[in-house]
Amino acid sequence: MGSPTIGSYPMPDRSSLPGPQVPWRIDPARAALLVQDMQNHFVGAFPAGRSPVVELVDNIVALRELADALGMPVVFSAEPAVQAPGQRGLVADIWGPGIGDEPEAAAIVAPLTPRPGEHLLANVRHNAFLRSHLGRLLRAKHRDQLIICGVHAHLGVLLTAADAFMNDIQPFIVADAVADFSAEDHSMALRWVRRSGVVCTTAVLLRDLLLHRERREA
Repeated sequence: MGSPTIGSYPMPDRSSLPGPQVPWRIDPARAALLVQDMQNHFVGAFPAGRSPVVELVDNIVALRELADALGMPVVFSAEPAVQAPGQRGLVADIWGPGIGDEPEAAAIVAPLTPRPGEHLLANVRHNAFLRSHLGRLLRAKHRDQLIICGVHAHLGVLLTAADAFMNDIQPFIVADAVADFSAEDHSMALRWVRRSGVVCTTAVLLRDLLLHRERREA
């Protein structure tokens, strides 16, 4: 089947988000940032220079900069290129062979190129925890909150958030730092994940992270 054609659609704003379901508050001493599948292959499928991809990249850049400044672990998940059929498994039946051997197709987009000290995990399934050491990394860093951004909201983001919740890691999904095949898919994902996580905007999350740091330093 492969990925569908993606059209432009507006990013959700705070007024359109589903209401809160849980009382969790972000804490930079407990949180890590996961940037999911922000590779040229996936990001290049969005209409360049238009919503939602412009806001998607800009907002993740802002989140990554603050996470680095606060000493939070930053983790990138990325689908490997040229996977063997046995490695890709049933995913190939629905999404095809995946990323090929085109130059730079599997690379993280240039504004988010991983830096020394950040973590890059191979992501062979939509769920970033599955068949990776993401869970071990978070435990080793004593992190039980996970900020999730990237693509695609109703696939990797949703499934990763669900697995985090099942493993007692509080997921925070950044509504305007994820994107999807359509506004409908995007909205559905946010409605679903708010039952097991926090759905917030980039601006609110940045503000809360800074406020928490200021209170700790006061």
